[in-house]
Amino acid sequence: MEVDRKLKCVMCGETFTFSAAEQKLYAMQGLHHEPKRCRACRETTRRPRPRDLHITACATCGQEAQVPFLPKPGQPVYCADCYARARTRS
Repeated sequence: MEVDRKLKCVMCGETFTFSAAEQKLYAMQGLHHEPKRCRACRETTRRPRPRDLHITACATCGQEAQVPFLPKPGQPVYCADCYARARTRS
């Protein structure tokens, strides 16, 4: 019979309970390793992280374009409108 276990979260260092019911659920799902993070830290790692946007000039119209990657010199970067127009032509 499983008993509640106290574990330490690797992210925040807080102690959390790995209940007998959770242990049974893990076993039924074929999970062999116990959780390493508390519930709050697991939820924060599941949330999408905001992207860093880089501002550059559009290679076609010259307007400001925000892109989620660091533009390389010599590589054209397009604003959303010019990019959409180029894709519909292809």
